[in-house]
Amino acid sequence: MNRREFLKISGFATAGVAAAACAGKGSSSTQAAAPQGEGGMEYRDFLGDHVSLLGYGCMRWPMIKDASGIEVIDQQKVNEMVDYAIAHGVNYFDTSPVYLQGLSEKAVGEALKKYPRNSYYLATKLSNFSNADPAASKQMYQRSLQQMNTDYFDYYLLHAIGRGGVAAFNKRYVDNGMMDFLLAEREAGHIRHLGFSFHGAQQDFDELFALHDKYHWDFIQIEMNYIDWRHADGVSNTNAEYLYEQIAAKGIPMVVMEPLLGGRLAQVPANISARFRERDPESSSAKWAFRFVGSHPMILTILSGMTYLDHVQENVETFSNFQVMTQEELDFMEQMAIMYKEYPLVNCTNCKYCMPCPWGIDIPGIFAHYNKAINDGTFAQTREQKDYQKLRKAYLTSYDKAIPSVRQASHCIQCGTCLPACPQSIKIPTELERIDKYIEKLKQNTL
Repeated sequence: MNRREFLKISGFATAGVAAAACAGKGSSSTQAAAPQGEGGMEYRDFLGDHVSLLGYGCMRWPMIKDASGIEVIDQQKVNEMVDYAIAHGVNYFDTSPVYLQGLSEKAVGEALKKYPRNSYYLATKLSNFSNADPAASKQMYQRSLQQMNTDYFDYYLLHAIGRGGVAAFNKRYVDNGMMDFLLAEREAGHIRHLGFSFHGAQQDFDELFALHDKYHWDFIQIEMNYIDWRHADGVSNTNAEYLYEQIAAKGIPMVVMEPLLGGRLAQVPANISARFRERDPESSSAKWAFRFVGSHPMILTILSGMTYLDHVQENVETFSNFQVMTQEELDFMEQMAIMYKEYPLVNCTNCKYCMPCPWGIDIPGIFAHYNKAINDGTFAQTREQKDYQKLRKAYLTSYDKAIPSVRQASHCIQCGTCLPACPQSIKIPTELERIDKYIEKLKQNTL
């Protein structure tokens, strides 16, 4: 079945697919009610839940320094953003024990504590990447419950499985008895819906997805956006079109991560942005990206890591009175994906899993600065380029302002500590070296 036939059969329903709705085994009868003030928010009905199509990804919240100079989450701003989101119909909140250097879950619990527990859906993960010891894994699970002041999770995920296939999965979850533990927790209602988030090659996915017959996954979280739909790298991620069709065929709803590729699809290269404006001057690049993902009917919710209140406000507007794409618009998005792939961007989603660097290097900041110059059309390429000297000076000046000298790429010693942490499988030391050599050429004016 090709993509066009599949989407035609699916019908691009916008309010959930009754035939695909399936109750999680052992799920609690507790269900979140539609929140007050939901307005025109788009909802999807799966697993007996009424979930906002816009989900709050709690991985990129604003940080401030406390009295001792330590970076902490700005709880006041988080509370304001969560209050606004809930008031406008957002009811799905996704976090992890490792987000924001372990601070996210507590901040989620603090922001949500004044709301009735059955008025929102809570999702977190078993992020036992470095320690699969059963005692440590169970401690992580229990600590998540304590951090968020709850006695059950609505959605619980095995975090970032894929690379290494079944062998790696068995090490983290089967050989240590954690799958038996989690299945028992689902049966008892402490986990309403059990699933996993996936990063890996197609073969890895096929092996893990085959375990559905044994574990009965209630939902699956995938990376999906109009770039990764057909143009994933095939190593860190599989084409989302393939994942979507395989999962939807089993009637399993999907949660989407990285709909904006860590914000990169909100600030696309200038000529792509111009194409979007030609078609609709009122729609942002981010809105086009969100509409693409949300136009697929088996999507339960789309996670957006909203750092500032204006992000929340803009996204709420996008998902209120939601507009499903026509087939012609979907074809247009494929054209934009092809154009986007022509740019030499670093495939960083700013997840910060690589941080803190033991040598203090601001890895995501360096990549974000580099990508922004390309997207803005201010990337100095050759001395024959128009305004080259102006662009050269602007890049060097902005680089020094954005990244303190002690945290710049030149200080990377190629230790490789960051490599296993990157879900995108970026060759981080290699990319830092490439950017550092580029900067040195700009300084020496030898590009």
